[in-house]
Amino acid sequence: MTPPLPVHLLRGDDEALLGAAVGELVHRVVGHDDRVLVVTEFDGDDYELRQVVDAAQTPPFLTDRRIVVGRAIGRFSTDELAPLVAYLADPLPSTTLVLTGGGGRLPKAVTDAVKKAGEVIDTDAPSGAKDRRAWLEDHLEASGLRLDAGARGALGQHLGEDVGRLASILGTLRATFGPGARLGAAEVEPFLGQAGSVPPWDLTDAIDRGDVAVALGMLTRMVQAGERHPLQVMAILHGHYARLLRLDGSGIRDEKGAAEALGVKSTFQARKALDGVRRLGHDGVVRAIGLLARADLDLRGARDWPGELVLEVLVGRLARLAPSTAGRR
Repeated sequence: MTPPLPVHLLRGDDEALLGAAVGELVHRVVGHDDRVLVVTEFDGDDYELRQVVDAAQTPPFLTDRRIVVGRAIGRFSTDELAPLVAYLADPLPSTTLVLTGGGGRLPKAVTDAVKKAGEVIDTDAPSGAKDRRAWLEDHLEASGLRLDAGARGALGQHLGEDVGRLASILGTLRATFGPGARLGAAEVEPFLGQAGSVPPWDLTDAIDRGDVAVALGMLTRMVQAGERHPLQVMAILHGHYARLLRLDGSGIRDEKGAAEALGVKSTFQARKALDGVRRLGHDGVVRAIGLLARADLDLRGARDWPGELVLEVLVGRLARLAPSTAGRR
C-alpha cells in the first residue's frame, strides 16, 4: 500500500468545489479510522499558523497517524508562513497535512515546499467546453452513480457554469436512490433546482443562430443564476459585435488574417467572427451596432425600463438580424 503524502495543498476560486475536494480528500485519507481521534482542523480568522505547525509536529495519540487541516492559509504573512516552510523540509511521517489556499496569494516558497514534499491540487473546473465535459464525466464516474446519457446531458446542461453545485446534487441523489443506482433524466431532473449560469458564448452563439427562444433563455440564466449586472452583459455583447465590425469591410477572408486583425491566437474565434460577418452582411453589422448603442443609452436612463427588459428586447432584436429562423415564434 502506498503511504499517504505528507502534505496536500488545495486551491481554487470556487469555494464550493474547494470545500468538496477537501472533504473528499480527508474522507479518503481517514479511511476506516475514527475521524474524531485522527483529524485536527483549524478554520476561521482566529487560529494562528503556528498552531497548525505545532499540531503537525505532534505525534499521534491512540492512533497510528494524524490528519491536520489548515484552511485559508493565504491570509498569513511570509514571516508567519516561514515555520510551515521549515516543517515541510522534514515533515513528520505520521502526519498528513491538508492545507487550502484562499485569503491571499501564497508565496512561491510555500508552493515550492509543498510540491517537494507532497502535491498541489487545483480544484476549479476547466473553462473550455470539452475539458469541462471531461471533468464532469470524471466526477460522475467517481460518484459511484450510474447516470445514463440523458441524465448526464440534463445535469451538464442545467449546471452550466455553476459546477460548484455538482457535489451537493450528487450527494442528494446518492442519499435518495442509494450508491450505485442507475438513473435516467426522469429521476435526476427533479433534484436539479434552478438552472445554473452559462458562459458568454452560449448567449452569443444562440444569437448568431437566430434562435430567439434559446438566446433569451441563456440571457435569463446569465442575469439570474450568474448574477451578472446588465452592464456586464452589454460589455459581452459589445465585445462580440466589435470583433465583427473590425472585420467588416476589411477584405480579410482567411482565419489567420482575421486572428491577426482581432489580436487573438485562436483561429476558432477568428472563424466564428468571419462567419458572423458573412451571415449578417455589412447592413446587419451596422444595424447591430445601432441596436447596442440604443440599448446602452436605455440602460443608463434614457428609457424608464428595468435593465433586464432592455436586455431582453436587445437580445431578441439581435437574434432576429440573423438569416436563420430557428427558434422564432
